[in-house]
Amino acid sequence: MIMSDKNSLLFSINHRNFEDFFEMKNVLTLILILSISFAYAQDKDKALQKSNDFVYEGNVLANKDFIASEKEYRKALSKKPSNINGAYNLGNAYYEKGNYDEALLRHIEASKLAVTKEEKHKAFHNIGNALMQQKMCKEAVEAFKNALRSNPKDEETRYNLVVAKECAKEQQNNEDKNKDKEDEDKKDEDKDDQDKKDDENKKDDKKDEGDEDKKKDDDKEDEDGKPKDEKDDKKEGDPKNKKEQQQPQPGKLSPQQVKNLLEAMSNEEKKVQEKINAKKAKGEKTKAEKDW
Repeated sequence: MIMSDKNSLLFSINHRNFEDFFEMKNVLTLILILSISFAYAQDKDKALQKSNDFVYEGNVLANKDFIASEKEYRKALSKKPSNINGAYNLGNAYYEKGNYDEALLRHIEASKLAVTKEEKHKAFHNIGNALMQQKMCKEAVEAFKNALRSNPKDEETRYNLVVAKECAKEQQNNEDKNKDKEDEDKKDEDKDDQDKKDDENKKDDKKDEGDEDKKKDDDKEDEDGKPKDEKDDKKEGDPKNKKEQQQPQPGKLSPQQVKNLLEAMSNEEKKVQEKINAKKAKGEKTKAEKDW
């Protein structure tokens, strides 16, 4: 029992010593963390302070030397990328120089870095101005609306919003007119194409008709390649054809018939004369024939 009590007492003492050790270790760790955090905060403050110094130098040079001013603003952002003043003022410098693309990018960057409503209002207001300079009126309308959400009382932003809306409306009307013109031009182009096709079809039809007429003319030609009309004319000159044309009308003798009759009468006269001559030779009297 005594031994047991001694052991218990020793264990109890040792246990308390371990608890004190761990408690002291936790305190030391906490102190170390706080020291590091404080040092880091000091470094951050120094970086921010240095960045703001560059911004200040940029502001001093803004109206004198754009290149030098731009260089200082870039130094500020390099030292402290989250410094909204560096992005915002660099955007303003680009805007004053007329470089609206870079101005727009820097103010968009500032809008992302903005924390307070005032910072957001200024960033979106200048985004709207940069968009208006690039004739992006519809997008500028949305930028000015975002600016007014952060500061509804700013009259300058409200005025810019009205101007942007009018600009966007005019651009939309022009787009609609251009679209209508494009549609009309397309219709005219389609009509011209259709007319061209119709003309080609008509030419093809005329060509087919010409080929058909030529075929008919070819059919009229005889085997020698001469037209049938010419062949008919030739037939009229043929004796056979002439004979057909000399066919007598009813009640009239044809020349050939007359010729045949004359030849027959001549032959008959010869026979009669031969008979008379034969009788004379025999001494017989002859009876004179009556005249017709």
